Amino acid sequence: MTAVEVIFWAAAAAIVYTHAGYPIVLWLLTRLRRRRTSPAPGPLPKVSLIIAAHDEETVIAAKIADALALDYPREQLELIVASDGSTDRTVELAREAGADLVLELPRTGKLATQNAAAAHATGDVLAFSDANATWHRDALRKLVAPFADDAIGYACGQVRFLGQGGSNQEGSYWRYELALRAMESELAGITAGNGAIYAVRRSAYVPLGPASSHDLVLPFLLHKQRLRSVYVPDAVAEEKMVASNEGEFARKRRMMRGIYDEVVGDGMLSPRGYRPLFAFEILSHRILRYATPLLHLIVLVANLVLLGEGWIYVATLIAQVGLLAAAALATVISLKPLRLAQYYVLTTASIALGLVDRIRFGTPGAWEQAEGTR
Repeated sequence: MTAVEVIFWAAAAAIVYTHAGYPIVLWLLTRLRRRRTSPAPGPLPKVSLIIAAHDEETVIAAKIADALALDYPREQLELIVASDGSTDRTVELAREAGADLVLELPRTGKLATQNAAAAHATGDVLAFSDANATWHRDALRKLVAPFADDAIGYACGQVRFLGQGGSNQEGSYWRYELALRAMESELAGITAGNGAIYAVRRSAYVPLGPASSHDLVLPFLLHKQRLRSVYVPDAVAEEKMVASNEGEFARKRRMMRGIYDEVVGDGMLSPRGYRPLFAFEILSHRILRYATPLLHLIVLVANLVLLGEGWIYVATLIAQVGLLAAAALATVISLKPLRLAQYYVLTTASIALGLVDRIRFGTPGAWEQAEGTR
């Protein structure tokens, strides 16, 4: 086997492994590993529920009403709205709706806004939610229950998406992602959360820079502090989903602009502090996933070089071209397999283009409204 063949098959195997092989290996490991026992429930902690908002006048009052309707003792719940330079009536409406603390901050970005809110919070647990997310009535009780275990530093709930009738296949991907998350939680801890419903132990909270995100960075940083991050599927939130694959691509491209800073700058790529099982999860689910655009490029170039070396390389090139053709056809033929192909191609491209945007425009800071964008 030539060097080019080794490169081709190694890159192809890495793509298949991160998307299909890893779930199988993860499933086997969770079956072999002894199940963890949940600690006895303790007294409910005081929780500061933080909502970062920028120009959210259309949803902020409903969000506060949703939070105040939670099945959680009112004296144990501090509701904080942090406005990131809102130019509409967000601040006024948040105060009228009954928020305990409303911070009127200059436009500095979502992370800086969350950091400021966390500095003012008095709760033992900091919970975070998007302004356009609605929580089931028992969601907060379920979300904070794992913190009875001192080894837990972070917990995220389950997001269910509303409005899945469009072309966007994020719902299909999200079901796959949640299945992985449940197994990772059981094994060594989740490698990512979500912005709609999550919580962190206040004593473990780490202020992050503007290019970072709690979703991706807190789980591995807290792991390096010997704290586990868990998935709580019974803590349910709902959010509106972008209607199309193209809209989802734009959203993901914005998100991926900070990937370099999170993977390299914040230390995801550094093995220091990782225990073996969590390092396996990070490599399989995060690093290889973010390397997928480069791996696809390697496979394509190597495949072109290998044409003439046997029928198998003609077949693999046809498969690659077929994937791109299916993605293109999805714009004119609304069939689920074609839409799934389009979703995969656009999601993979968003990782590469997010890095290009990072190089061209620098570190991201400002953020978009939550409504319609998750």
